[in-house]
Amino acid sequence: MANIKSQIKRNKTNEKRRLRNKAVRSEIKTRVKVAVTVAAESPEQADEALRTAIKRLDKAAAKGVIHKNQAANRKSAMAKRAAAL
Repeated sequence: MANIKSQIKRNKTNEKRRLRNKAVRSEIKTRVKVAVTVAAESPEQADEALRTAIKRLDKAAAKGVIHKNQAANRKSAMAKRAAAL
């Protein structure tokens, strides 16, 4: 454990960010998986699930949880899969 006051604070904030980032990444994975499965099963509802997944990816990129290019690549791959089905 650190003795320096600023480092103690930095450790606390890093832990908070780590937990937030972990939750956001988990939600992204879930939304993408749901969008792909819904697109495969019922194309009528695929639009809404796809929109939600894209929204979450954009938000994560804006917050700095994932890189903006990674968000773009994931959206592109998801759209390709949805269009193929």
